[in-house]
Amino acid sequence: MSIVDKELTTVAFCWRIERRDGVTVGLTSHDRDLAHDGLLYRAAPGMLPSAIILSDGFEADGLDIEGALASDAIGEEDLAAGRWDGAALSIFMIDWERPDEPAIALAAGELGDVAIRGAGFQVELRGPAALLERAVVEQTSPECRAELGDKRCRVDMAGRVRMACIAAAIGGAVFDLDGEAPGDTFRFGRLRWIGGRNSGFGSRIAAVDGVRVTLCDAPPFPAATGDRVEIAEGCDKSLATCSARFANAANFRGEPHLPGMDLLTRYPGA
Repeated sequence: MSIVDKELTTVAFCWRIERRDGVTVGLTSHDRDLAHDGLLYRAAPGMLPSAIILSDGFEADGLDIEGALASDAIGEEDLAAGRWDGAALSIFMIDWERPDEPAIALAAGELGDVAIRGAGFQVELRGPAALLERAVVEQTSPECRAELGDKRCRVDMAGRVRMACIAAAIGGAVFDLDGEAPGDTFRFGRLRWIGGRNSGFGSRIAAVDGVRVTLCDAPPFPAATGDRVEIAEGCDKSLATCSARFANAANFRGEPHLPGMDLLTRYPGA
């Protein structure tokens, strides 16, 4: 018998949220914790979904979820910093008397805009159909559209990544690292926070001067001396660098010799 066919319903809503850094959190609207499919769903009676409307067309399905900032797993600082942006979310119903039985799926997608309202928050869920709103093909560009070391670039990053610790925080986006100076090859690279309050976040490296590293964006939280980071080499995405430094021109994902829009503005004799 389905949980919705019983004379006395024992339904509990459940939310499974998986952040981009791999942290997975389970929440339920029931008044006590429930274990389902190997994950413990913490009681969060303040979590309320809006009406769930699904269609068989190509419109982007979505819904809003409101809740109180009462869970230790979801804090105001993390929401404001964007730690939950883009997290995968699935919503389903289970029988709180028999939580091991199969669940009834309601919606799935990823978290969109998050708004903090007083002592609570409101978040938008973007369904799978929202992918249809994205660009189908890439636009041409003189610079490479691949990221150094990804499956399109194919440059081996072994030996191009190193670990370090923050020796001193000079400013919001300026830090001194301990140990050997990274070198200019790490300019345009990426710094990823491994420890401290910023763990899981990352930012592009704008400049390298000895052991001093300047990021394009300051981390969400103030860094502390001793915070562990991972830094990876970068690329300026030009064909010359791709060929001379990486010998990888065959995998260059740009069109450096394609005429641009300025060709239309030229006139005879220019």
